[in-house]
Amino acid sequence: MSTREKYQAECNLLTKREKAVILRRQALHLKYEKAVKLYEKTDKPLKKIAEECNVSVGGLGSYLRRYWRELVLRRNRISVNDESLQSVKIIETGKQNINAHTKYKDAVAACDSLAFIDLNISQIARKYGVGATALTNFMRIHYHDTLVWRDQVRKRLGINDRIVHGARNKCIKQYAEAVEMYKNTDMTMSEISERCNVSLSGFSQHMRFYHSDILKEKRKERKNSEATKTFGKMTGNGRTYKPSQATERKYAEALDLYKNTAMTMKDIASRTGVSAEGLRSYLHKWHKDLVLEHLGITGDVDENTDLRKAKKRLKSVAAKYADAIESLRKHPRPVSKVASEFGLHVEVFRDYLSKHESDLLENQGMIRSTAGKKVYSRSVEKYSEAMKLYETTPESLKSISKRLGLTYNSLGGYIRRNYPEVIVHHQDLL
Repeated sequence: MSTREKYQAECNLLTKREKAVILRRQALHLKYEKAVKLYEKTDKPLKKIAEECNVSVGGLGSYLRRYWRELVLRRNRISVNDESLQSVKIIETGKQNINAHTKYKDAVAACDSLAFIDLNISQIARKYGVGATALTNFMRIHYHDTLVWRDQVRKRLGINDRIVHGARNKCIKQYAEAVEMYKNTDMTMSEISERCNVSLSGFSQHMRFYHSDILKEKRKERKNSEATKTFGKMTGNGRTYKPSQATERKYAEALDLYKNTAMTMKDIASRTGVSAEGLRSYLHKWHKDLVLEHLGITGDVDENTDLRKAKKRLKSVAAKYADAIESLRKHPRPVSKVASEFGLHVEVFRDYLSKHESDLLENQGMIRSTAGKKVYSRSVEKYSEAMKLYETTPESLKSISKRLGLTYNSLGGYIRRNYPEVIVHHQDLL
């Protein structure tokens, strides 16, 4: 078998979903092909490359970190020993970037030494060729204790640079409500900044500089919540586990129809103009209880449960047969007649009744005899005249059945089972 034939045989084994995944991935690689070459062969910033290739910065960064991680690590001068590329963190939350540490380590050591206590941060930054503001911000995040110690020592020595250190009173008041909200709720910084009407970047910086203890506690909470995802609770990335407002608005009408009608997902998607697959995914992820209700599933359900096998009575199917069942319950008559009246398939309707309304099917068209036994009403109508003649005249049952065109054995069995007193009356007449 040639290589082409082998390839064709392997392709034929793939499912439609697997083929679709491969095609999407190929399209993704083609989209970023030019950007990857520029990232590898030039020193251009990611933003510049994204603009030149007409792609988003976030999308390009995510693509490179996932599929070309070795290039990202090389550009950031991060060495990899025997570790897998995916396990190496380029920027780890709450920790120093390796490049930033290399850049500022000498200046930080000078700030932590009494030999340079007479110099302020700006003078030390110039001495080591780094930006004063950048060095200060780096130390506020990673070496806050050094700044506090340095400020106390300089005050004791009488060295006053007339610079206000720490958070200003104006900023403390400005972000006070937001800080409390971030500390005591599971809301994200962006949600809080919008709620409190403060700058997101300013609030984020204020938290990093002056409330690192709160950020550490939040990171611990996120780490503990990585394993489980509970609706409305914080997840490992710090966000609340719930759909976005845009997603909720998109499916609001469809959700209302699914909740209050017996329409199928496909019909609802067609009416509201949303994707059927998107609606199915949204409902299964965020409204699983409604899905189970529609499928008629009760009891414990886990991620391994096959919903197709577990479904019992679909809400849409129940609605389809509801009027026919109600009519049959109020006015007992043959199932075939009811099915014909409501335009239903007789055998399918009978099968549905046997599964979900077995008591109704068993009692369908039944009445109680004088002896208290259940008898079909149509049998009562069929044999009523023959029974009257048999009970009030000495004529034999065989003669009566022949005259009325009835089956002798059926008539006799019916009377013996349900009306034995009629036999007694006939014998008295004889």
